[in-house]
Amino acid sequence: MTYALAVHGGAGTILKSRMTPELETAYHAGLARALEAGEAVLKQGGAALDAVTEAVCALEDEPLFNAARGAVFTAEGKQEMDAAIMDGANRRAGAVAGLFGPRNPIRAARAIMERTEHVMLIGDNALRIARDAGLPFEEAPYFFTQARWDALQETLEMRAKGAENDDPARRHGTVGAVACDSHGHVAAATSTGGMTAKAPGRVGDTPCIGAGSFADDASCAVSGTGHGEIFTRWTAAAEISARMRHLGETVEQAADFVVMNDLAPNDGSGGVIAVDAAGRIAMPFNCEGMYRGSVGSDLPLSTLIYR
Repeated sequence: MTYALAVHGGAGTILKSRMTPELETAYHAGLARALEAGEAVLKQGGAALDAVTEAVCALEDEPLFNAARGAVFTAEGKQEMDAAIMDGANRRAGAVAGLFGPRNPIRAARAIMERTEHVMLIGDNALRIARDAGLPFEEAPYFFTQARWDALQETLEMRAKGAENDDPARRHGTVGAVACDSHGHVAAATSTGGMTAKAPGRVGDTPCIGAGSFADDASCAVSGTGHGEIFTRWTAAAEISARMRHLGETVEQAADFVVMNDLAPNDGSGGVIAVDAAGRIAMPFNCEGMYRGSVGSDLPLSTLIYR
């Protein structure tokens, strides 16, 4: 039985000069918990779709990462969350954008996929679907983290002085998972709070199928993290799949090319995780680091931050 799973907790990361040993340990532990949650499904012969759901839920529950409980704030001090999930077996997909309330936005995205004929929903109807699915909801205090609030204040103060925060970690906060199960099916799931001090209503690449999320058994599953506008304009996730299908590239070749040659020269800093139907994993990035990890039937659990 062959299976593989990869997760990410965002690219850009905390600069090495600012990373403490305690914080680094906490990030590794959070990534490991997500891998363990997803692998528990795959070990039992479960579906890739279920594995990526569980892995991303674990990342959403961890306040260190910019998704759900640790989501960043908009310029108006609100939290608006995006998420998407896709099944490579049949290209079914579900997505939500600008959402607030469900404890795990990725479960809301999956509810859209399984309970409606649509791919993406926003606003009150997306919340209604989540409630009808029996998903748990939380109030604002659950999602609040002081570090994210402080980051917003710092960014707003800089803007008031005519400057802009160029810390890459500010616009790279995303979590995601890709998996290949023992049946040869792949799936991808991605969730984010977006960019610190983003304009209200801004939707990034995460819920856009083919931009930050994609899955097709014929090629691979991809979850991206980075400068969302560029990932969207260059349809990064779909481009990796296309290079595999049309040029015969491996998942590693295709992912490396898109990250280094399409995204990097166009202000598209960030990275992706990808897995093909044979369980081969690629995790390239073009910035200082990317919170990431992998595990598989013949791959020991490993978590990484920097190169």
